[in-house]
Amino acid sequence: MAVRIDRADVSDLHQVLADHARYWGERDLRSLHLTALVQEFGSTCLVARAEDGIRGYLFGFVTPDHTGYVHLIATRDDTRGTGLGRTLYEAFTAAARSQGAVRLKAITSPANTGSVAFHRSLGFRDRLVEDYDGPGRPRVVFTRDLP
Repeated sequence: MAVRIDRADVSDLHQVLADHARYWGERDLRSLHLTALVQEFGSTCLVARAEDGIRGYLFGFVTPDHTGYVHLIATRDDTRGTGLGRTLYEAFTAAARSQGAVRLKAITSPANTGSVAFHRSLGFRDRLVEDYDGPGRPRVVFTRDLP
C-alpha cells in the first residue's frame, strides 16, 4: 500500500490523538501534541498517509539559530520496522533545509532505548544531559549537522 508524506493539518493532529495508543502504546504523550505546532509550523509538521489512515508523523520546526528541531516522531504499531521513520526524517530534513537549517536536533528520555537506537542509526550524535527537563529529569540530546 502506497504511503505519501503530506503536511499535517489540525484534523490530522486530532486523528493521531484519537489513535494515540497505536503510536505510543501505554505512554501518554498527548500533552506534547500541541495544536500550535501544526498551526504555526505546518511546513515542517508531516504525516505519512495511506489508504488505511495515518501510518506515522513527525512534528518539528526550524529555530532561529537554524536548527531543525524534531519535537515528535512516531510510527503506527503495524508500520514499525518498515523504514517509515527514516522516510519521515528525510522529508523533514528537506523541509528544514529549505528554511535554512544547518543541523538537526531531537531529545528523548534515557529509558527510550528504541529512540536512542533509531537516532543513532540515522547518524545522530547523542549525549545525556542531566536536569535537561528540570531537576532530576535527564534527557538524551541528539544532534546531527546537515552537509
